[in-house]
Formats: sequence, C-alpha cells, structure tokens
Amino acid sequence: MPDIDFNPLGGVQPAGTVFARFDALRDQHAAFRSTFGRGFWVVSRYDRIVEICQDPGTFSSSAVSVLDPDPAYRWIPEMLDPPEHTVWRRLLGPLFSPAAVAARTETIRRQCAALVDSLAARGSCDFVTDFARVYPTTVFLELMGLPVEDLATFLAWEDAILHAPPTERAGRIEAMGQVIGYFRGVIAERRVEPRDDLISTALGWEIDGEPVPDRDLLDLCLLLFMAGLDTVTAQLSYAFWHLAGAEKDRARIVENSAVVTDAIEELLRAYSIVMPARKLTRDTEFHGCPMKAGEMVLLPLNQANRDPGVFTDPTQVDLDRPHNRHIAFGVGVHRCLGSHLARAEMSIALEEWHKRIPSYRIPEGAQALEHADLVLGLDTLPLVWD
Repeated sequence: MPDIDFNPLGGVQPAGTVFARFDALRDQHAAFRSTFGRGFWVVSRYDRIVEICQDPGTFSSSAVSVLDPDPAYRWIPEMLDPPEHTVWRRLLGPLFSPAAVAARTETIRRQCAALVDSLAARGSCDFVTDFARVYPTTVFLELMGLPVEDLATFLAWEDAILHAPPTERAGRIEAMGQVIGYFRGVIAERRVEPRDDLISTALGWEIDGEPVPDRDLLDLCLLLFMAGLDTVTAQLSYAFWHLAGAEKDRARIVENSAVVTDAIEELLRAYSIVMPARKLTRDTEFHGCPMKAGEMVLLPLNQANRDPGVFTDPTQVDLDRPHNRHIAFGVGVHRCLGSHLARAEMSIALEEWHKRIPSYRIPEGAQALEHADLVLGLDTLPLVWD
C-alpha cells in the first residue's frame, strides 16, 4: 500500500475542492496509508467501506477522528460499540422514528417558512449564516425544549466547536465545556419540573435497572448538539450550492415539488459530508492492508457514494437516478439515528424556499467556500435573487 502525506482537514478552499480531491485519490488507490499526524488508513471503495462499517468487532467506534485516536471524550451513542451501543439505540429510537418526526413536521415547516419569509424581501443573503445555521438550530431547540432566546448562544458555541481552525483547539474544548455546563443546568431544572421534551424523557430511562448517570446524559446532549446542528447545516449548504448553479434542476423542483424526494437522495449521494473513522481492535489483513490494533481508518462516505464501480457518472447530479443505494447516513449499527429528521428538514427547506425564492444565483465575482473536518461543509454561500 502506498504511503501518502494526506491531511484530511485541508483548510478553507473553493466549494467542491474536497470532493474533487477525494475523487482523484479514489481513482488512484483502493486504499492507502496517510503519514499525516500519527498516521492512518484511508479506504476508498463503496464495498470496502460498507464491510468495515458492518464489522464493529474489528473496527471500533471508540475513536471517531483519525487525528484523535485516544479521545478524552465519549459522545453517546456515536462512540459506543455493541452491546452498549444497542441499548442506547433502543432508548433513542422512538424519539427519532418516522412517526415522531411526522408529529413535528408542522412545527418545523412553520419555523422554516417564517425564516424564508424574513429573507425573501432582502434580495440577497449568505445562505450558510442566514439560513442553514439558523434553521436546524431552531429545530434542535424545539426538540430539546430550550428557549429560542438562546439561539445566538448556541450558534456561537457551534461556530467555536465545529468551525474554528484546528490550531484553536483550546477554544473548542472551552466551548464544549460551556455546552456541557448549560445542559447540566437544564437537566437539574427538568428533574424539578419535567416537560414534554427529549431531556425530560431521558431522565426516566434506565439501563440494567439503574437510572442513566448524568455524565452519560451530558455526553448524549453534546453529541445531539453537534450532530443535530452541523450535519443538516452542511448538507443544506451543498444542496443549495448545487441548485444555485443548476438552473434545470432548480426549475424542476419549482415546477413540481414531488421531485424533492428524489432530489434530496441524489444530493445526499453526490455531496456526502460525513467522514467517520474507526479504530482497530486487533491486527488484521484487510484486502491486502496490514492493519494493526490501535490504528485508525478514515471512511469518507463521499468516496463510497461517488464510486464509479457502483454509480454511473457518479460526479454528476441526476435527479432521476435509479436504484440510488447511497450510504450518506452510514451503514451498519451506526447508521444515522436522525436520518428521518434530517430528510424531513431538508424536504421542508427545499419546498418552502422554492415557493418564495424560485430563482437565485451566486453573484458575479463571489465564491462559495468550504472546509474539511469530520464533517465537510460550507463556510459561506452568497446568494442573490430578484
């Protein structure tokens, strides 16, 4: 296997750069070992990424960043392996089921429509700052039973944790501590006065006959904070970046909202944002790669979902793509618990935005910029409309 000095972070660059970079690597290597940091493996093919995700006994989720193989944190349930992970999935599953999401759809739609209405008359916005970060955060506050007045605080924490440069690690750790401190206060309040929200529900959970410890509840809240805000933000940003430059695709959505369902699946495939990692529990020979216990493996889902061995013309967005077997939400025991909610948020966003702002574009001379981390995303997406 070749050794490559490959840095998965990449810094701020024009939107689409990361996907092109990974496409080129996949065309050259089914897998390779990066010498960056402490070193890690990168697997590039659809079938091999699926194989790893379906073998948690060998490829553990106890570490989820190739640059942090010995984390001092434990995000629940993302960083748990079976059977502990299975217990948490059973507890959380009903809260993110299709029925639970459907019960929230009307509220989510109302919040989304109000936000688009507030932007429509302006004729321009930065989609990331003004919509993509605000919209899912509002949904998150509703789910957790938190006051909308705290929106600005949550956005500041999100920015510090998920969008600060890697050199500002101290600031990220401090912001995570502030989030945990906030939720510690909320948990104390819910014990005194329960409400109809996720935290109050979680306080009634038991594992092996014992109440869930506060430490575990706080680790759960921190994960929900990061996953619930950043992933939908990033996925929406790439979707609208594509649509801003693809007039035919945008026109189809405007003319027939029934197209939205297939459009979302194709946009999820073409612009898969999550780059999970796994940690080896034992030495193994994986398709010729001599992997050792303790080593990390990067699994860029965009590599799988743009694999020409599985998808025809994978770099092209085709809203009529048949048999779209993408794994943008992962596969195996760690398939994204919030996939139903994410799909609902994206569907509502595309429908409500295009009802009010059917034609928009990136202004001449402007540029959308992206970043690469555990989750790919846009830093800025300037849009204008008439």
